[in-house]
Amino acid sequence: MKERKELKKKARNVFQKHYLYFVIVCLIASFIGAEFTDSLSITRIRNQVSSEERLLIEDFEREDLTEAEKLVEEKKEEIIEKVDNPIFGRSRVVISSLINSISTGSIYITIIKAFLSIIKSKNIVIGLLIILSLLLSFTIWFFTVNVYPVISRRIFLEGRVYRKVSKQRFLYLLNIKKWTKAAFSMFLKYIYLFFWSLTIVGGIIKRYSYFLVPYIVAENPDIPGDKAINLSRRMMYNHKFECFKMDLSFLGWEIFGIITFGMTKVLYSNPYKVSFFSEYYAKLRAVAIKEKLEDYEYLNDNYLFEKAPKKLLKETYSDIVDLQNKKDKNINRETGFKAFLVNNFGITLYSKEEEDKYEKEELRRNRINYYQNVIDGETYPNRLFKIQEKTKKRIIENINYLRNYSITSLILLFFIIAFIGWLWEVSLHLITDGVFVNRGALHGPWLPIYGYGGILILIFLKKFRHSPLKEFSATILLCGCVEYFTSYYLEVTHNGVKWWDYSGYFLNLHGRICAEGLLIFGLGGLAIVYLVAPLLDNIIRKINKKMLIPLCVILLSIFITDQIYSHYYPNEGKGITDYAYSYQISTRRLL
Repeated sequence: MKERKELKKKARNVFQKHYLYFVIVCLIASFIGAEFTDSLSITRIRNQVSSEERLLIEDFEREDLTEAEKLVEEKKEEIIEKVDNPIFGRSRVVISSLINSISTGSIYITIIKAFLSIIKSKNIVIGLLIILSLLLSFTIWFFTVNVYPVISRRIFLEGRVYRKVSKQRFLYLLNIKKWTKAAFSMFLKYIYLFFWSLTIVGGIIKRYSYFLVPYIVAENPDIPGDKAINLSRRMMYNHKFECFKMDLSFLGWEIFGIITFGMTKVLYSNPYKVSFFSEYYAKLRAVAIKEKLEDYEYLNDNYLFEKAPKKLLKETYSDIVDLQNKKDKNINRETGFKAFLVNNFGITLYSKEEEDKYEKEELRRNRINYYQNVIDGETYPNRLFKIQEKTKKRIIENINYLRNYSITSLILLFFIIAFIGWLWEVSLHLITDGVFVNRGALHGPWLPIYGYGGILILIFLKKFRHSPLKEFSATILLCGCVEYFTSYYLEVTHNGVKWWDYSGYFLNLHGRICAEGLLIFGLGGLAIVYLVAPLLDNIIRKINKKMLIPLCVILLSIFITDQIYSHYYPNEGKGITDYAYSYQISTRRLL
C-alpha cells in the first residue's frame, strides 16, 4: 500500500509537469481506438443505418441496387434538412460528402457499383470486397492502432526524467527506421493474447504477463518480438496479482469517468494511469537489471531513466559547444529602416553577400538554441540512444526556413503561389464538375488571394517560424481574415456578386470561410513557410538581376492591367459566380 502511494505521488508530479501534452497523447489513443476506447464516445463514428445495410445486401443479392440507392438518398436529404445552424452545413463538398457517405451507407453502394462495372460476377465481387476490406482494415490497424501504445509509452517515459519532451517523439520510430519492427512485436503480443483468451483463466493472467511489452519495445524498439514478450513475462513473475491490485485501485476513477460521460477520463485519469504504470515499469526494470534476468541486456536505454552526466553531454554535442564558443560575426546590423524590415517582416534590402553572412550566423544561433535544452539535461539526448536516427538528406539542410526574402523574391513568389492556387481551384472544378472553369474574378491564370495569403504569411508571421504549431494556428487566423474580408469586399464592390460561397460546407461562417478551407490554408501555409518558399527562393536567387527585375516589371504590368480590365468586366458565369449551377453539379456528382 505504501509503495503504491509513493508511485502515485511520483506519477502525479510527472503528470502535472506535462499535463496538456499527456492529455493530448491519451486523447489521440482514444480517438484512433488504440486505448481508452470508452473515454470519449463523441470521437467514434457509429453506424446508424442498419436498415439501409440490410436493404443493400438484399438488393445486391438480386443484383439490383435501385431500392438501396433510393433509401440512401432519402437519408441524405433528411440529414441535411435536420441541420438547423447554417455553420454546420452538410450539403456540399469533400468533408460533408464524406460524413454523409459514411453516415448513410452510400459509400458501400459506390464501392459495389464500381466493382460490378468491372467484374460481372457477383461472387467474385463479394470475395474481392471482403479481402480488400480486411486488408485495408488490418494495414491501418497494424501501423497505427497496434503500434501507438509504444509511441505513447516512450513519451511518458521521457517525461518522467526530462522537463521537456519534443513533439517529434511521435515519429521517433520512423526516424530510427523501427516502426515496422515495433509493429510486428506488438502484433505478436496480440496473437499470444488472442490464443490465451480462448481459455478463461489464461486470458486474464496473460494480460498481466505481457503487460510490459509496450514499455519494453518503447525503450528498445530493436528487440525481437518474442524476446520482448518473454522478458515481460519474466519481469511480471510474482508481480501479476500486484499489478492487478494496482489496476483495481483506479476503479473509483473509472466509475467517476462513467458518471461524467468520459470527460474525467480524458482530462485526468487516463494520462494519470499511464503515468503511474510508467513509474511501475521503471521499478520492475530496476529489479530485472539488478537480478540479471534473462535478456535484461535489452533494457539498455539508461538515459531514458536517468540524466546523462554534463561532461558526457558536452562531449557528445561538442560540435554544438564549439558553435557556442564562436563569436558572433556580422550578426548585429545597423538600426534603421533596413533593419526594421528584416527584424519584423523578414524583408531584406541588403546585398546578397551581407544576407548570406547573416543567414549563416542566424542558422548557427538557432542550431545552438535547439540543442541547448539537450546539453542542459532538460530534453532526452537522441545522440546517446543506442539506435541512431537516420541522417537527413542534403536537400533538407539547404532549406533555411528562417531566411529573409528580397523584394524581387516576394514578387515572384506572389505570382507562383497565385498560379498554384489557380491550378488548385481549376483542378477541383475539373474533377467535380467535369468541365474547365477559369476561376477567380480576374481573367489571367492567377488567384491573387492565394498569392497575398502566402506573402502575408511569410512577412507577418515571421516571429512564429520557430514553432510549427503557432505558425499553423496563426496561418489559419490570418488566412481566415483575408478570405472573409476579401469575400466581403468583392460582394460590396460588385453589387453582391459572390466568387465563392461556402453555405452548405461543414463549419462555415456566413458562407465566406469554412473549416475545410481554413484547414487546407493552414497546411498549405506550413508547406509554403517550411518547404516551398525556401526551395523557390534558392532558385530565384540564382537568376541574374538583369533578368530578374525586368521579369518582375513585366508580370506586375500584366497583373495591374488585368486588375483594371476585370474591375469593369469581371470574370463571372457558370462555375464562377453562378452557384445554383455549381450546386446542382456538385450534388449530382459528389453526393
